[in-house]
Amino acid sequence: MLPRFEAVRRLRPVSLLATGAEADYEPGSVHPCPQPAPSIAVVVDLESGHRATAALHLAGMRLAMSLADGHISLQVPHAHGTRRLRSRRHGRVEAPPTRAAITLTGTHLTALSEEEGRWVARARFDLSDVIDTRDPAVLATLQIEGHGQRVQAGPFGQLGLRDLRLVTERDGTPVRDGARVLLSATSAGPGFFDTAHTSVWALDPELLEMEHLSDIFFHRPDKSGVYGDHATHIVRESNSWLVATSTWGDFAQSDALRSVRVTLAHTDADLLRGAHVLGTTELPLPTDGFTSVGVWDPHLVHTGEEWLVGYVSARKFFRFHPVLAAGPSLKRLELRGAATDRRATEGTTVLRVDNEWRVLASDGRGGHRGQRSRFPVFDLTLNEVGQLDAAYPTNLPWPTLLRTADGWLMIAFNGRPATGPLVGYGTHGDVVIMRSTIR
Repeated sequence: MLPRFEAVRRLRPVSLLATGAEADYEPGSVHPCPQPAPSIAVVVDLESGHRATAALHLAGMRLAMSLADGHISLQVPHAHGTRRLRSRRHGRVEAPPTRAAITLTGTHLTALSEEEGRWVARARFDLSDVIDTRDPAVLATLQIEGHGQRVQAGPFGQLGLRDLRLVTERDGTPVRDGARVLLSATSAGPGFFDTAHTSVWALDPELLEMEHLSDIFFHRPDKSGVYGDHATHIVRESNSWLVATSTWGDFAQSDALRSVRVTLAHTDADLLRGAHVLGTTELPLPTDGFTSVGVWDPHLVHTGEEWLVGYVSARKFFRFHPVLAAGPSLKRLELRGAATDRRATEGTTVLRVDNEWRVLASDGRGGHRGQRSRFPVFDLTLNEVGQLDAAYPTNLPWPTLLRTADGWLMIAFNGRPATGPLVGYGTHGDVVIMRSTIR
């Protein structure tokens, strides 16, 4: 029996630079700053007159941002020189700026200004046809440049967090760092799924505070480059890690061949510090008996007898439902159940409750009547046996539950965006923490 939950805390750790990984650079000069992934930021404190310039130098190309006279723009190489890009609708600041920044997330270059303590995206450009930003050889050439009172640069941080999962032992027990528990999350970038990446955090279940620990990127088994794949579950096995993730890192709705699948990494690296790029193999997830154009949201638990793997399958984008597979190894999984009556349900999570295994999920607002804005609970054949008594935030919050000495915590998120309307969907969300109460 699971309790009733009430929201007790909201967190939003917005930071263009990954906390603890940023560095100061001398203004007015070009400095080497190689990075392992296309996830980079340069932040400049404005000079007198509210002026600033920042640039990334990659493979001999200068990709720049400038703020002057209240307007912010990007400069990118062009066949006949340099092309200046400024948004007619969003390119003018609306309040006196204090800082300006240029970010590279995936293939997207973004210029932002900090206005009244809030970052606002003012210009953006997709570099796909200009340079291969995912090529490690290109990333190794990175140099940064900044003109202002102070220049900081380093790995990109996050505009919001979503897809939060407990880092677990193979039996589903949460992995702890002292009194804190570890979480994987999707660090939102300035745009759609292809600007995000996976990160690792520590949560204090008493103080309800979070600390950023590390970032994870991936190589794919079938293509070259470094990708910010996310919607991830991390499992500790003895002194190594299994990392299952969803290949959202290059998803594009306009791509006729678009798809998402799940990959698996096995590593002995210390994933709780720094930035990592992991090699992966396919994690084959069965979709027998129903149409599937993609799978995502993996969650892995070993019961002591077999692996249980929860995930989501889409019959088309975006119509999706939860699935559960089981098998003696992750290479020999067979379908156990599928809730094909759903059309907007994801965040599949396997949890042991009162000595029984249950599957939790999240019914989004796009579901059928009676299957909207709720957290259903299923048995292992994916028949619904109940639902969580909890407020449902916006978007599609995952039902991540943590048992503590004082009861249960539920760690969810919402769809509140950041950085204004230019970049559109994908900059969410707040971390929404709920605590169990007496019914």
